[in-house]
Amino acid sequence: MKAPLTSSMAMNQMVRKARISTPFIFTLLAFIIFVVILYGQDFACTFSSFDDHQHLQTLDNSFHNSKLHPSFVERKEKKNKGKRKKRLPFAVGKTAEGCDIFDGEWVKDTVDKPMYEEWECPYIQPQLTCQEHGRPDRGYQNWRWQPRRCDLPKFNATLMLETLRGKRMLFVGDSLNRGQYISMICLLHRLVPEEGKVMENSNSSLTVFRLKDYNATIEFYWAPFLLESNSDDAVVHRIQDRIVRKGSIDTHGKHWKGADIVVFNTYLWWMTGLQFKILKGSFKDEVQEIEEPSTEDAYRLGMKSMLKWVERNMDPKKTRVFFTSMSPTHAKSIDWGGEEGGNCYNETTLIEDPEYWGSDSRKSIMKVIGEEFSKSKAPITFLNITQLSSYRKDAHTQIYKKQWNPLTPEQKADPKSYADCVHWCLPGLQDTWNELLFAKLFYP
Repeated sequence: MKAPLTSSMAMNQMVRKARISTPFIFTLLAFIIFVVILYGQDFACTFSSFDDHQHLQTLDNSFHNSKLHPSFVERKEKKNKGKRKKRLPFAVGKTAEGCDIFDGEWVKDTVDKPMYEEWECPYIQPQLTCQEHGRPDRGYQNWRWQPRRCDLPKFNATLMLETLRGKRMLFVGDSLNRGQYISMICLLHRLVPEEGKVMENSNSSLTVFRLKDYNATIEFYWAPFLLESNSDDAVVHRIQDRIVRKGSIDTHGKHWKGADIVVFNTYLWWMTGLQFKILKGSFKDEVQEIEEPSTEDAYRLGMKSMLKWVERNMDPKKTRVFFTSMSPTHAKSIDWGGEEGGNCYNETTLIEDPEYWGSDSRKSIMKVIGEEFSKSKAPITFLNITQLSSYRKDAHTQIYKKQWNPLTPEQKADPKSYADCVHWCLPGLQDTWNELLFAKLFYP
C-alpha cells in the first residue's frame, strides 16, 4: 500500500508536469496558428455560408419594390450591403445593380419579334393559334419588353437546353401556365432533331415533353388551385361550383418531387366571387363539411400550403422555384377608357397609361401573396408579369381560336360576346414571360 502524498511531494510532481507540458502547449498553439493561416479562407467560407444562406432566403422571399403597388414586400438589402452573396443554382451571372426587369415599357420590334412563327411550332394548342383561326393582324407579335435601367439578356436556347441536360423542368398550375409551358417548348424545340423529342400527352394531369438526347423533360402538371379540388380533371373541369380541399397539397405535390426547376401559378380559378368554398374533410365523405371564407383567406390557405411544400421538398442548393403572378384579363374596355360593354375584341393597340391596373386584377390578392412570401423561408423567385401584361389588351386570343362549343346565331351576331380575353396568342406575350424567367434563372 502506497503512502499518502505530502503537500510538498504533490507540489514537486505538479512542477515536473508543468515542465513537461509547457513546451507541448507552445508547440500545439504554433501548429494551430499555422493551420489557421494556411486554411483561413476556407474556414471563412464555411462560416460565412450560414449568413449567405439566410441572405438568399431574404432576397428570394421578397418581391421587387413597385411604386405602383405598395402592397409588395420591399427588399431589405441595405443591411446586407457588402456581404458576399452565394450564387444561386443555374446562375451564370447577375442582373446589373439597380435593374428591375419588370419595370419598363413595350417597344415595337419587327426584327427580333416574333421569336418563332406559329406554323413552326406544332405543339401550340388550337386554343392559342390565332393566325390559323383567322386573326387578320400580326402586330401583337412584334413587341419587345424593355426594362428602364438595363436590357433583358437575350434568350439563349442552347444555354437553356444544356442547363436542362439530365434535369426536369416542371410548370404547375392552370391553362395560363400551360400557355407559358408551350411557349418554352416553342422557344427550344427547333434546336432538337425530330427523332430527339417527343410530346407525351395523356388524359392525366401530367404532360411531358421529352428531350431524348439531353435526358431531360419539360413538363406541365394541371392543378389550377395547387391544392386538391373538384376541378382537377385535366380535360373535364368546367365546374361553376368550385371547391378546394384544405391541407391537400400532397395530393398533387407527390408528383412534383424530384423536379429541378418548378414554375407555379394559381389565381384565376379562385376568382368566383367574394367567398370561396373550402372542404375540411374528404371528397369521399358522405356528409361534407364546407366552410366559406373570403376569397382572400381561401387564397392565403393555398399560398401557405405551396410555400410549406417548397420548404419541405425543394433543396435551395440544387433547385430553383418560381411563382408567376396573376395574368390580367381585359374583359371590361371601360377600364382603359373604351366604350361600355366592350372588351378585348378587335383591340390591336396597347394601353399607354403606365399607371393602368385593370379591375379584374385584385390588389387584395397581391397583398396576400406579399404577406405570405415575406413570412416564409421558402426560396421562391417571384415573376411579376402582372403590370407589364396589363398593357397588352391586344395580345389575347379574342375570337381567333378553336371554340369549345358550336357558336349560336346570337354569338355570331355579336363576336365580343364570346371573345376570350383571358388567354394569349402564341407566339406573343407569354414568350416575354419566358424571357423574364430566363433572366431570373441565369442572371438573378
